[in-house]
Amino acid sequence: MGTRTTGARDPPARRAPRVRRAALPGRATAKPWKHGEREKSMATPLSADKMIAALRAEGVAPVEREGWRTHNRNEAGPWGGVNGVLIHHTAGRDSLDLVWDGRSDLPGPLAHTHLAKNGTATMTGNGRANHAGRAARNAFDAVVAESSTHPAPSAASGTVDGNQHFYGIEIENLGDGDDPYPGAQYDKAVRWAAAICRAHGWTQHSVVGHKETSVEGKIDPSFSMNSFRAKVADRLSHDAGWDPVAPAEDETAEDETGVLDG
Repeated sequence: MGTRTTGARDPPARRAPRVRRAALPGRATAKPWKHGEREKSMATPLSADKMIAALRAEGVAPVEREGWRTHNRNEAGPWGGVNGVLIHHTAGRDSLDLVWDGRSDLPGPLAHTHLAKNGTATMTGNGRANHAGRAARNAFDAVVAESSTHPAPSAASGTVDGNQHFYGIEIENLGDGDDPYPGAQYDKAVRWAAAICRAHGWTQHSVVGHKETSVEGKIDPSFSMNSFRAKVADRLSHDAGWDPVAPAEDETAEDETGVLDG
């Protein structure tokens, strides 16, 4: 888990103008987009109950750690409206307590969910979490627009408070390109992202990796986000209960590990 900067000191995000309704669940294509264009309005964050219901419907079976429903950094800044889902890897082992507690320089929670190697999804926060830091404005605009193209994050475009606008998951992995993502873990990550997108009526293009938004050179997650988004789109094209053949425990995300081509 790389050093992250809390978004509390970042300049506040500019209010997105009201345009048209977000896309229906399962929409696999995105409209052409120009920098600065807005395609969906900010959404009200899911309540704890709605989050759990969405994840269960998608087949995630979340573990509710005691206290998670009130564990957040809301005192440090606003939470919502929300615009997207941010994917991380932990860059370490046995990171659940770290994701919950944070560090001396960065209080927890460091994500809303921790995903273990065996696919166990533990809820670690409900509200603002210290995971996204400053997000590049051009990258954020692409998420808001649900653009099929996700540009390299540019600090010159300005920044927004990513902790205000993104849900976050920390996937247990060293992030070195050699540590595999077991099939059960990768599948649950896809389901987790799809569940939130489905609940908000977003497409797969509301899902991005930290490496696609960070102005601090983050590299997580260590798999292709284009391929990950394709998996999310596949789920969204079916009902939430869709349950294809489950991956074997020792299966890895084929052709994904170590690829940094977001």
